[in-house]
Amino acid sequence: MRTYRELFAAREFTALFATVSAQVAAQTVSGIALATLVYGRTGSPLLSALSMFGASFAQVIGAATLLSAADRLPPRTALTGLAAFAALTTALLAVPDLPIGAVLAVVLAQGLSASIGGGVRFGLLSEIVPADGYLLGRSLLNMSVGAMQIAGFAGGGLLLATFSPSSVLLVGALLNVASAAIARFGLSPRPPRSTGRASIRATWQGNRELLSSRPRRAVYIGLWVPNGLIVGCEALFVPYSPRAAGALFVAAALGMLAGDAFAGRWLPPRLRRRFTTPVQLLLALPYLAFAVTLPLWTAVLLVTVASVGYCGSLLLQDRLVDLTPPGLRGHSLGLHSSGMFTMQAVGATVAGAVAQLMPPGRAMTLMAAASITVSLLLARAFRRPDPVAPLSPALSPPRTPSSPSSPSPSSSAELASPTTT
Repeated sequence: MRTYRELFAAREFTALFATVSAQVAAQTVSGIALATLVYGRTGSPLLSALSMFGASFAQVIGAATLLSAADRLPPRTALTGLAAFAALTTALLAVPDLPIGAVLAVVLAQGLSASIGGGVRFGLLSEIVPADGYLLGRSLLNMSVGAMQIAGFAGGGLLLATFSPSSVLLVGALLNVASAAIARFGLSPRPPRSTGRASIRATWQGNRELLSSRPRRAVYIGLWVPNGLIVGCEALFVPYSPRAAGALFVAAALGMLAGDAFAGRWLPPRLRRRFTTPVQLLLALPYLAFAVTLPLWTAVLLVTVASVGYCGSLLLQDRLVDLTPPGLRGHSLGLHSSGMFTMQAVGATVAGAVAQLMPPGRAMTLMAAASITVSLLLARAFRRPDPVAPLSPALSPPRTPSSPSSPSPSSSAELASPTTT
């Protein structure tokens, strides 16, 4: 697969794309509404950041207890159930005068339930598309995130100008209902990728296997830490410019959209490794300028340019898939997703705490400097060859008869292992 048209020709990819798009739109609309509601009630940058990104804290709990389910649940059932739960809890957040403690508890419950979502979605993607289509498909899903964030932040901002934050939260709940319906009726029934019961023991075993490889550890750190610190910068958009935060969020989504299009469609495979560190540095460098007072148009331009650097995450995800055996692929991608969201929550919390002590712009500069430091420390590791670590026998994928909707293990391994340089 070389073009987006070829991807959309696959009916099941189209359904997965629509499911993810509706879910991201729901999260974006709900997130800006909840952050506005909490900031309006408390005036606290820290609580505002926690309300928007705090669900990610529960991801670390899910990564330690639930991730084995990513390969042991039928994908369609899992995606439908997760979206339905998100709809119910988002509607609960719209209850008038819900105590802030209860709001944060619901947000954490959402993060816990979503901790296996990334593994389920991206593990399913590796089954839907052939090997040469994975990076293209992943980039297109990332682009849908950018597009839906643009629409969600812009639409959420317009809705908040007319309706209360609680009413906008109900819009987010309805979008989650749409995501559940698309998953249920658009995706084909598929068996789990691995046998056995999901358990804490199985999750720990998989995590230990994944993190035992030095190249995979470096990739995970690169996926989690630099991006998480920059999300801390984004968590300060509301206190940095309460009236124009929506414009900054849209700029970030637009830049991410452009970066993913560049990496997925136009960057040759032979250059992917070389570009990883430069684009991760690009993600942080423009935020150094926020140490001084900036005109709004300058801030929007810098955020747009910086967010192009998010495509470094796409390049590292491609490498992670290449480093991971098929029987652990959903778990591996779920660990990436959970760790990413956890570090986003950590970054948002640290940034919010720092902004309690100094102006938000200066706090953003400190977060960017930390991100640059981590990216430079990882540069040497990313230049080394990436041998695939052997998979322990206990985690080998089950051998099941092949069928039209479920490829045999041998063909699945071939289809799900993209070629990288």
